[in-house]
Amino acid sequence: MTDVSARMAEGVASFTRDEWDACAGGDNPFVGHDFLTALEASGSAVAGTGWQPVPIAIDGPDGKAAAILPAYAKSHSQGEYVFDHGWADAWQRAGGQYYPKLQIAVPFSPVPGPRLLLRDPDLAAPLIAAAEMVVRNNELSSAHATFVDAEQIGLFEAAGWLIRADRQFHWTNRGYASFDDFLGALASRKRKAIRKERAAAVAGLDIVHLSGDAIEEAHWDAFWHFYQDTSSRKWGRPYLTRAFFTELGARMADRVLLIMALRDGTPIAGALNLIGTDALYGRNWGAIEEVPFLHFELCYYQAIEAAISRGLQRVEAGAQGEHKLARGYEPVATWSAHFIPNAGFRRAVADYLDRERAAIAENIEDLAEFTPFRRG
Repeated sequence: MTDVSARMAEGVASFTRDEWDACAGGDNPFVGHDFLTALEASGSAVAGTGWQPVPIAIDGPDGKAAAILPAYAKSHSQGEYVFDHGWADAWQRAGGQYYPKLQIAVPFSPVPGPRLLLRDPDLAAPLIAAAEMVVRNNELSSAHATFVDAEQIGLFEAAGWLIRADRQFHWTNRGYASFDDFLGALASRKRKAIRKERAAAVAGLDIVHLSGDAIEEAHWDAFWHFYQDTSSRKWGRPYLTRAFFTELGARMADRVLLIMALRDGTPIAGALNLIGTDALYGRNWGAIEEVPFLHFELCYYQAIEAAISRGLQRVEAGAQGEHKLARGYEPVATWSAHFIPNAGFRRAVADYLDRERAAIAENIEDLAEFTPFRRG
């Protein structure tokens, strides 16, 4: 291939929707123009919050982007869900400056997906090389591509990036016609436990599914209160602004599924999901009233029902949570890739990642033995 040149743009909004999405495709809503510009326009992912958008693009012969990296200059390590605080501490104790670093990711979203957005697949390697050049030319400590699709992680590995493994719990639709059909695949004891949980969770409540024009500002107002409660307990402050939810509704309401629990017509809890081509992605949850098992009902069981009714192949319910295992969600590997130009630091991290990957693989294998499905 002839030499190509890359450019760094001032935000996702500097691209037209058609230009960006021609590279991103339409399967995963998190890498789409609508979602990423909602983060920018709402003040959630901007320089002031430590997420300065610096997408890297290679243009095609038509003058439009043919390959894009959704990249950010990060001044901290919050909101990533792939924890490198120990790496940062070690680098800074050795006299280095870890931040800013280059983050190739979807802010605040532990959702696997493409990180090389390619209208021209032949530009994968040059695009990775462009990220490396940005790191070297700006004397950055590192670059990190997090929650990379399994189909793309090999491209980063071939370029010499260090590969890190973790795991999540996803639900797989094995052709179920209904939630009861899914329950029929479980061991009797697990099936009874889920039915009992569901009955307790919804007693005295109404559950509604909202999408498209059915989502009104009053629903976002209610969900903002739920989200604030959860985020203040988890992180001390919310990552997303109130304006983000309005932007989300305005730009992509048809790809939003908001599941809410109402008591006497008043929302008391909610779960926010995005709808992909073949997956339902659970993102945020919150409540203003403590109800036993309601979190499981809204985030896991209602999501399964929605996926079955929409003919989706899986539910991805976010990071962490071994409690998902008993509810039919199975362990799967997730991947990230890391470029560290300093040879000594790279060796230390590589040794750590070798051990970590082995431990994660063993953990996934062990956890798979505890799924609730019938044996034999």
